[in-house]
Order: sequence, then C-alpha cells, then structure tokens
Amino acid sequence: MGEDLSAAAAKGWAVRWELQREQRETGREERFAVVGDLVELVTAGHDRPAVLDLGCGTGSLAARLKRRMPALDVVAVDADPVLLGLGRRMHGAQVRFVDTVVGGLGWADDLDLDRPLDTAVSATMLHRLPERVLLEVYGRLHTLLRPGGLLVNTGRLPQENETVAELAGEVGRRLAGRRRMPGGEDWSPWWEAAAEAPELARLFAERLRRDPLPGGANGLSLARHVDLLEKAGFEAVGTVWQCGDTCVLVAVRGD
Repeated sequence: MGEDLSAAAAKGWAVRWELQREQRETGREERFAVVGDLVELVTAGHDRPAVLDLGCGTGSLAARLKRRMPALDVVAVDADPVLLGLGRRMHGAQVRFVDTVVGGLGWADDLDLDRPLDTAVSATMLHRLPERVLLEVYGRLHTLLRPGGLLVNTGRLPQENETVAELAGEVGRRLAGRRRMPGGEDWSPWWEAAAEAPELARLFAERLRRDPLPGGANGLSLARHVDLLEKAGFEAVGTVWQCGDTCVLVAVRGD
C-alpha cells in the first residue's frame, strides 16, 4: 500500500502532522526531549540497545530518538495504515515499523524481537486502551523489558482529585492556546484534507477496510495507571515531568 506516495509528498503531510500535533499537545517538544533523556540514561553503556515505540503514528518520537541516539534499534508499532505509510516512507531506513494492534491477539509476537527491550515508550496511546487490556499490555511489557528496563508512558493522565484535575486541564489548555498559531491546522482538518489526497488514496482504502480502532480516552487517572503498573510487576513507578494534565510517567522493571 502507498506505492503512489513520493518522498516529497510524505514529507509534506508529515510536516503538517507535526504542526497540528504541536498545537494540540501541551509541551510536546519538551516532553519528547524528556523521553529522550530517559532513554539515554537507561541505555548508556549497553550494547545494541533496543527501544519500542507503542502507537508510533508517523514515527515522530521514534525518529527523534534515532536521530539523538543512532546506535538505538527502534521498533515502532501502530495499526493505522495511513500513519504507518507516512512513517515508513519518511523513516523506514532508520526505524523498523510494525503493523499490529497493541493489546490485540498476538501483538507481542508480531514485534519479532530478538532480545529484551531496554525501554518501551508511548506518547498519547496507552490512555486509550480499556483498563483490562491496559493491564494485560503493562504485564506483557514487563516481560519484554530487561531487568532494570524502563517503560515511559506520556500523555494526558489526570489527577485523582476532580477539582485538581479540572484546574490542571485548564492550565494545559491555556498554555496550548497561547502557543497556537493563528489559522493553524487542527486534528480534524488534517484528516479531512489527507482523505482527499490522491497520493494517500491506497492507504485510506486500507484504513476503511479495517475494523475501526477504539477512540477516546479511557478516563483512568494517573493514580490508577500507577496502580496498574504496580500490579503488572513494575518495582518503581512515578512521574518525572508534568505540564497541565500531561505527564511523563515512568515504571522500572526490577533486577
């Protein structure tokens, strides 16, 4: 799929994707830099370090990690053929993309890993999984990571207290609003425009052929994510960065 997609066209759509995500997500670049710091810390001194990017989209985070740490072996996972098509066209020489549904039947086997992971990262994906599925995914990631390996979950993870959660959410929305460019493209207009692009027609046809993926957040609080990670066997769990209601949550597998 995606044979009609040139490198130039893929770059154009990827740039537009980056711009609308930057406007939509609070502190995105700083958050990605923090994830890079964490991966760098955990992989320092390790031969052939391996990192898994869950819900990679176009490979935004995966490509940043690879550019920052060229020695990384990066495996990037998603189930949207449009975003995967763009990612492969842009970053396929540096990142290994895998088409599978995280939490679906056999998803971990689809990764075709030849060694334990040093890190697993996710940006705005795991909070969409139903709680039962999320616990299973956290448990499976615990087994895929090496002792001392790190899981990094970054996205909107609200506080348990409803009043604090509302205040944090509003802080994040106001910050994003101050950074938004006048007339900038948003999520829905990007998808609407991409669906009309001839060079993406094959990828959208495949997208329509597949069963729709779950949409919307699961509503789980930050505290509930911490609880699930501890139930999955992680030894040390907590946040290392927060802006509004967007967090970087880390979980370390014990030795």
